[in-house]
Amino acid sequence: MTEISLYNTRTRRKERFDPINPDNVRMYVCGPTVYDRAHLGNARPVVVFDVLFRLLRHVYGPDHVTYVRNFTDVDDKIIARADENGRPIEEITAETTQWFLEDMGALGALEPTYMPRATAYIGQMIAMIEVLIAKGHAYAADGHVLFDVRSYRDYGALSGRSVDDMIAGARVEVAPYKRDPMDFVLWKPSTDHQPGWDSPWGRGRPGWHIECSAMSRELLGESFDIHGGGNDLTFPHHENEIAQSCCAHPGSDFARYWLHNEMLQVEGRKMSKSLGNFFTVHDLLEQGVPGEVIRFAFLSTHYRKPMDWTAEKAREAEVVLRKWRAIADGVEPSTPSQAVLDRLADDLNTAGAMAELHRLANLLQSWEGGAALPDFDVASAHGEFVASARLLGLLTEELSGWERASSDLSPLTEKLSLARVKAMTTKDFSEVDRLKAALVSAGVEVRMSRDGVELVPGPDFDPSGLDRLE
Repeated sequence: MTEISLYNTRTRRKERFDPINPDNVRMYVCGPTVYDRAHLGNARPVVVFDVLFRLLRHVYGPDHVTYVRNFTDVDDKIIARADENGRPIEEITAETTQWFLEDMGALGALEPTYMPRATAYIGQMIAMIEVLIAKGHAYAADGHVLFDVRSYRDYGALSGRSVDDMIAGARVEVAPYKRDPMDFVLWKPSTDHQPGWDSPWGRGRPGWHIECSAMSRELLGESFDIHGGGNDLTFPHHENEIAQSCCAHPGSDFARYWLHNEMLQVEGRKMSKSLGNFFTVHDLLEQGVPGEVIRFAFLSTHYRKPMDWTAEKAREAEVVLRKWRAIADGVEPSTPSQAVLDRLADDLNTAGAMAELHRLANLLQSWEGGAALPDFDVASAHGEFVASARLLGLLTEELSGWERASSDLSPLTEKLSLARVKAMTTKDFSEVDRLKAALVSAGVEVRMSRDGVELVPGPDFDPSGLDRLE
């Protein structure tokens, strides 16, 4: 069996992955708060942990991996959006949840085993809060329930900070009902117009952090294997999850391995609406950027390194994917290349795996070009190439079609045909030559005969090269 190693944020080192139960490998990843479209940064952890999900399924078997990713459908941002739009909260969360699933599906992400909604687990949250109060780790005050951070001696171990340093270095809400500035809310009161549930502390709603603890415990047990998310969640969200879960269930590991992906930039700068470089996954898809191209660009950078999204990277990814899809056309996948598998098993090194795919693709292209490659089993290489790409979620049937849909050259076919007819009369073929040169430069094969003009996108087809023909 392939041995997987993962960088554990909690221990700050790469460790061999040994699941608690190889027959049921369990992973939890924090999902979105559903009040708006997912922006590009939201999509990075989805793609990262989708690849890990695929790897775990390949190594342990599809029926032996349980993956949970939640939806936060009760939150102050959702309430604010409902007030702003005058729409029912349930309508907003249902709509944006569906948007999220459609957009992530367009990136080739498999649906997790379970996708719990926070509002379906309010009872479990209340029960966990009651346990924390009974054990002396939480207290009720002014309709709120707060976790007593000082009651958990290991608080800060995940992020590597002490409580006193956190207070000194951060702006923390100091409410009159808090015993300590770092104490965080487990339950808070709701007004009549806000969503709320009856509880021992009055009508209210849960704090954000308790949601994931209650849902992961219900679906994965008190101890499970992997907890993941963006590194912006390390503190306070994941730190608070550990504290409340380990205090509610002493002796449990909660999560044994903690994985965090780095953040995303756009054209070398932090994504920001004020900079004009903020966009959603849906924006890119609407602009004609294929989901597979977005996925390719994400996987070209290791998940623990900052990822810079640029228009040039997207263009290059589209060109490469066209070549790869031409190579994979009609090929049945076999088993992934061991080299690709080894790189993924080494802390999910997708960049290394992609480099190996490039190597395989270049070999196959050389063979198709007539190069002599002694001891090269082309049939085996073809099958390995497709299987390896699909292990990364690329070259799948679900993501196919864009390379044909975006290759409609009929307007240019007509333009070249008209220029050709005019040139036959004027004997001036300069415009025909210009159009042909531009098409060939963009990777289009130009076929001209007595029957007319035919344009065929080649494996090097680059649609951006056609801009000069407008």
